[in-house]
Amino acid sequence: MEQPVTKKQINVVGAVIVKDGDVLCAQRGDGALAGMWEFPGGKIEPGETPRHALEREIDEELECQVRVGDEVVSTTHEYDFGIVTLTTFYCELIDGTPSLTEHAAVEWRAPSRLSELGWAPADIPAVEKIRAELADR
Repeated sequence: MEQPVTKKQINVVGAVIVKDGDVLCAQRGDGALAGMWEFPGGKIEPGETPRHALEREIDEELECQVRVGDEVVSTTHEYDFGIVTLTTFYCELIDGTPSLTEHAAVEWRAPSRLSELGWAPADIPAVEKIRAELADR
C-alpha cells in the first residue's frame, strides 16, 4: 500500500506597508508564482517570531526597515509545491526606500485599486480585508 504524499508545510509572513494611504505591492520574479503580485516578506526561520522574520525579510528583500504593527490575517493555501500559511501584518516604513533585489517590480497602490493586480492566491484574503479596512482612509 502506497503512503500518501505529504506536502511540505511552509510558514511565511507578508508586510502590508502603508505610506500616505497607499499600499506597497511586489511582483514576484523568477521561481514559483513568477509574475504574480504579493505582499513582500518570506519564510519564518527556526526560532524566529513572525514579526522578527518580517523585519529581517524586508531588510533583505527591499533594503528598508519597517515597524511591524497589527496582524491583518493568516491564511493557508495549498499550492503544487506545498501548503503555505501566510500571516500578513500592517507595517510602517521607518527607514529606506524599497529597492528591487528579489522582485521584478514594486508599486504603491491605493487600497481601492489592489484588486487590479494578479495576486498570488494566498495573498487574496489579505487584499480583500485591506480594501475593506482602508477604504475610508
